[in-house]
Amino acid sequence: MNRKVILYIAVSLDNYIARENGEVDWLVGDGSNPNVDNGYEEFYKNIDTVIIGKSTYDQVLSWGEYPYKGCKGYVYTRSKVESNEDVEFTCEDPKELIYRLKKQEGKDIWIVGGAEIVDIFLKDNLIDEFIIATIPTILGKGIPLFKENNKEIKLKLVESKIFDGIVQNHYVKNCS
Repeated sequence: MNRKVILYIAVSLDNYIARENGEVDWLVGDGSNPNVDNGYEEFYKNIDTVIIGKSTYDQVLSWGEYPYKGCKGYVYTRSKVESNEDVEFTCEDPKELIYRLKKQEGKDIWIVGGAEIVDIFLKDNLIDEFIIATIPTILGKGIPLFKENNKEIKLKLVESKIFDGIVQNHYVKNCS
């Protein structure tokens, strides 16, 4: 199986992934069809590994139980933290981690977020697919998805979906 590294994330219309304080309370559609299937369950069925930054990991835990149980988890951190049954804390070179994971049998690998972890994996061109949901909200300021110091990466749009006022675009690396 050819495992893919996928960034699956939501942004505001002005390309922020969170408010300046990290809050994501605005991650909702426009209310036109709040019960529509957004494809998350189908996406998640094809994932068995998640890679997440420490700040995002801490934020997710503040909401309750760790949501990615059953997946192998890697949390990037510069601090020495003891791994637990859900995740392995690491500072391993991203290229080495992805190389090792892609050699193993398994499903796809999800870069959960935030901006720092996305930047680390973009710098080495390690993300194969980008599924980006644009929430119909303009925040005005916040934490941007992409940092300004990244190199150009050509993508090909393979699918667009609209649900509850949210536009979800699915891109793959353009290898041509």
